[in-house]
Amino acid sequence: MTISREDVEKLAQLARIDLSEAEKESLTKEMENIIAFVDELKTANVNLDDHATVGVPHNVMREDTNPHETGMYTEALLNSAPAQEDGYVKVKNIL
Repeated sequence: MTISREDVEKLAQLARIDLSEAEKESLTKEMENIIAFVDELKTANVNLDDHATVGVPHNVMREDTNPHETGMYTEALLNSAPAQEDGYVKVKNIL
């Protein structure tokens, strides 16, 4: 498949970019090289074993349980914050 100058101009129009004559010529050559490379990849002989795995898949997530009582660390966390108000960590307004 070859890329024509008109193809590059159409793509530039769709992308809403202005190209100089030199850029159009350069892109035409570059795109032809890219397509030639993709065609070369299509002919590559690749043998894939669909059943090959690295290891046994397993669930890496922990069980959804309560590891500690609610509020167990709240007081220590609030005491370590620079400022607190009504049981919340107070921070500066960003907006």
